[in-house]
Amino acid sequence: MKIREIKELLHCRVLCGEEMLDRDVHSACGSDMMSDVLAFVKDQAVLITGLVNPQVIRTAQMMDICCIVFVRGKKPSQDVIDLARETGIVLLFSSERMYSACGILYQAGLQAGSVAGDLPNTGEAMGENT
Repeated sequence: MKIREIKELLHCRVLCGEEMLDRDVHSACGSDMMSDVLAFVKDQAVLITGLVNPQVIRTAQMMDICCIVFVRGKKPSQDVIDLARETGIVLLFSSERMYSACGILYQAGLQAGSVAGDLPNTGEAMGENT
């Protein structure tokens, strides 16, 4: 999927990175907890979040995330936009809620991707003993 398609599907406004909208992305994650993104997320190209502070850009940079979609109508400050521009990260802004945005993108074929430390889908892995 191209970032441009995400922009259209979520009715986004581009805050920076217009020249990178034709970049291919294959996976996404949604979180408002950057500690979870750092601890559990890997191989994601798109981050969907309602957080608008500089830590989001720094986290995305460390995790090689190339596009951030700010949801729930939350718009970052110009300082955050400038930081994203400097680091080559596309910023999109949408009024969609996170749950809806994730569902729309998943339904359109964007995968959830890998999670660091994936556990097998068994009751034992979830701490349920039989």
